[in-house]
Amino acid sequence: MAKSAQQEPLASNDRGMTSYDKWVEGEGIPIIKTFFVDDIRSIKLEWWERKGGHGAFLQMEGAGQVNNCYICEIPAGKSLKPQRQLFEETIYVISGQGATTVWNSADQKQTFEWQAGSLFSPPLNTWHQLFNGSGSQPARYLAVTSAPTMINLLHNLDFIFKNDFVFMDRFDARDGYFNGQGKLHEGNYQGFKFAGNVWETNFVPDARAFKLLDYKERGAGGSNIKFELSENTTACHISEFPVGTYKKAHRHGPGAHVIILSGEGYSLVWPDGAAIKKYDWREGSMIVPPENWWHQHFNAGDKPARYLALRAFGSKKYHGVAKKYQGTVDRKKGGAQIEYEDEEPIVREWFEAALAQRGGKSQMAKHYEESR
Repeated sequence: MAKSAQQEPLASNDRGMTSYDKWVEGEGIPIIKTFFVDDIRSIKLEWWERKGGHGAFLQMEGAGQVNNCYICEIPAGKSLKPQRQLFEETIYVISGQGATTVWNSADQKQTFEWQAGSLFSPPLNTWHQLFNGSGSQPARYLAVTSAPTMINLLHNLDFIFKNDFVFMDRFDARDGYFNGQGKLHEGNYQGFKFAGNVWETNFVPDARAFKLLDYKERGAGGSNIKFELSENTTACHISEFPVGTYKKAHRHGPGAHVIILSGEGYSLVWPDGAAIKKYDWREGSMIVPPENWWHQHFNAGDKPARYLALRAFGSKKYHGVAKKYQGTVDRKKGGAQIEYEDEEPIVREWFEAALAQRGGKSQMAKHYEESR
């Protein structure tokens, strides 16, 4: 049998392109290479033939080709084309409402409805199709996927997009798979201890309103929940911190796409030995800190600040895929977090100035004391 065009190796070329780069370029939609996005709601999209909607790739520098990000929009009253692929994908609905149908075989289809703020992941290599539930307004979503890792590793698009293997351990078509119910794991998952809380589910109706739990490890009286979706090795979490506060600086692996769900403030980002860079954000902004770069988030607004972080290979259930960072351990003890008392003086000075500009007041005194 003759090879199809897609079965030819996606080899790197003289421009230094990876197999993933070559695939992205061939998709025919905008490729936006950046460090920070001011508003994911206003990114300009173009027709994406493979999807049957409009799209753009956001090639965030901090992703490091471990994972990637794209935005897709479904026209009013329309649906996207059915898709299946051999990489994980986590979808956050930016705007609109609609439904998704998932199946391995035609007689076992499951359909669930979603809205702005919903979070879900089509199980690995299942067929899935997204429908816009409005006849007058488009529906837009953002997805973070493990496509770069898989395409660069395998460099064969037929194997990625035309593989008929069924992962029954990911999706067995049982009733209620996407009903939004879940299970809380507090500080321990299958014998593995971690900081914070994990909610195992396959569908989050609204990440903007999901109830969070106390997360003292990052300071500032914040709250947090970590999600395990559809048996993924990738992961995501939501964090929120109060008015007049900021979180402790920390660092971790690549590919944490931090999407601001509510509030106003800024983030500081820097590698060891380099100048600190400041990025102001608001609802709809997104930043991806590069691997091993320090970063710190500040609430300079008048309401709690909440963000969603879609990560590469951060699963607590299937841990061990990525490099281990001790993200809540003091760097003086070999960890990857800077305690408040060890911050550079400029950090507090900038925060006080940002609050004063908005007429706010710092609530950090008690948090400084608690961290001593």
